[in-house]
Amino acid sequence: MTSQSRGAASPIGLSVIKGHGTENDFLVIPDLDGELSLSADLVRALCDRHAGIGADGVLRVMRTKLATEPDVRSQADEAEFFMDYRNADGSIVEMCGNGVRVVGQYLRRAGLAGDRVRLATRGGVKGISYDGSDVTVAMGMATARPETPTVDGRHVGVALDLPNPHVVVELASEQELAELDLTVPPVVEPPLPHGQNVEFFVRRGPNQVGMRVHERGVGETRSCGTGICAVAVVAAGDQAGQAPWRVDVLGGSCTVGWAEDGSVTLSGPAVLVGEVAVGADWLQQHR
Repeated sequence: MTSQSRGAASPIGLSVIKGHGTENDFLVIPDLDGELSLSADLVRALCDRHAGIGADGVLRVMRTKLATEPDVRSQADEAEFFMDYRNADGSIVEMCGNGVRVVGQYLRRAGLAGDRVRLATRGGVKGISYDGSDVTVAMGMATARPETPTVDGRHVGVALDLPNPHVVVELASEQELAELDLTVPPVVEPPLPHGQNVEFFVRRGPNQVGMRVHERGVGETRSCGTGICAVAVVAAGDQAGQAPWRVDVLGGSCTVGWAEDGSVTLSGPAVLVGEVAVGADWLQQHR
């Protein structure tokens, strides 16, 4: 199978590529011609860390003009390829900052992109550029939400979309950050209409913070690209246009720029670990 046709079911099964951005890990499925039926059951089975390959989510790459969603298909004039992102629980998500970087790395390695590429997502078209092993994504604008939620009954959060919904909480100490129990979802009241990722952060110095995150549909992850951006915007307050922010997560560090016009950029590593051949029998059982 060529790199451009991988992803469609065949007698030998399915070829997927394992990758990660600051250890937020994904399975990239090249399905450029939209031939694969990607059910929620199949996503959950692939992402299962014991009975499947294991990942925080699935990134299917297909030609934008073949997308079934009109809002995505309308981006075809701007972006040849679409990133169809699914969380580990099979749910469909607007966007993924770490995932965009991983898909960008895949497109370049597969010879499908040059030094710059534009990628369609459910959160709009995202521009991607490369600097060695680091990938930079133009994330768009952060939009403040009207809610003022409380988290776990004791923290006041800041709600914003980027474009995924986030609730960001600033903590007072490193100890408080380290002692968080994110094996269960934080209780957000009122919850956002489509759920939310919840980020907790502490300040570590000028333009530097540490962060942990509980992602809807996944649980605690080692990193969250849109969450990293949301934390940087909240930490910066009204200081748009100043120096970039470094955000440390469990899986590494990323850099966030926030321009005076409100646009946000995310820069960080994107690693392609290797390719996995999924057996045809296993695939048939989980379709």
